[in-house]
Amino acid sequence: MKVLFLGCGDIGLRAIDQLQEKNRQQGAGFVCHGARRQINRLPESLSRSSVDICDSESLTTLLDEHRFDAVVVTLTPLAMSDEGYRDSYVAGARSLSLAVQHAVHPPGLVVWISSSGVYGQDQGEWVDEESATRPVSYRGKRLLEAEDIIQALPITSCIVRFSGIYGPGRGRLLQQVREGRLAPPQPVQWSNRIHADDAAGVLVHLLGKYKHGENIEPLYLATDNEPIVIHEVHVWLAREMGVDGLSPAAEKTSLVVRGGNRRCNNQRLRDSGFVFRYPTFREGYRELLSPTDGE
Repeated sequence: MKVLFLGCGDIGLRAIDQLQEKNRQQGAGFVCHGARRQINRLPESLSRSSVDICDSESLTTLLDEHRFDAVVVTLTPLAMSDEGYRDSYVAGARSLSLAVQHAVHPPGLVVWISSSGVYGQDQGEWVDEESATRPVSYRGKRLLEAEDIIQALPITSCIVRFSGIYGPGRGRLLQQVREGRLAPPQPVQWSNRIHADDAAGVLVHLLGKYKHGENIEPLYLATDNEPIVIHEVHVWLAREMGVDGLSPAAEKTSLVVRGGNRRCNNQRLRDSGFVFRYPTFREGYRELLSPTDGE
């Protein structure tokens, strides 16, 4: 099964590593190809191409040359602005749609990575794949616009909405705790996350199901098993890290917490057979902290 990873940043490369490990251990038969604008950011050992997802003609040529069975799209915005998200996600979705329609040999599956930021709920509500999407931020609005384009493709498509991804190289939260900046206990602020290896694992899981002819839902909310109040995460990390000066006063240190205030339900993903390596933040952060005390 030939898989094109478009964008192919950290999560895409992790998924490729996991697929190649499956090939070594199980003879799984996955052939991976990475494509992004800056080809030098992809390993030389990987079959790769320099392609801009917004260049539909080049993308059509790539699809026809390699005859991919599936395409996995993991994009990052060109800029943290409305224009940056529109020029990356919305324009990219439109270009991919044109390429799929014009290709002589289109893929059978597109997996498109989105975010739980498409939800507008902010009072601690539970959300799942059936929940209303009324984003208030430009990020959520543009991500949802791109989702609509992908879901209208004339082939099988699957949207994966990740919650906050953490793991190696993503050290903002740990840095906040090291500096003694903990989120206040009130007002309660719910948070959701998924380890980068599990995020990649979700993609591998879905590709495996497709390869074996199993049903794939058009939408999955991908997050670990435990939504948790961000203050509790900060306090737990501070204690695990032995941060000096942790006290009731320290625990009230003001920290502006950005992002939604909701609880994400991953039941559909678990019902599909996916098993987490890191079912809660505790397992993930313990592993991150044990060797180097860092992400």
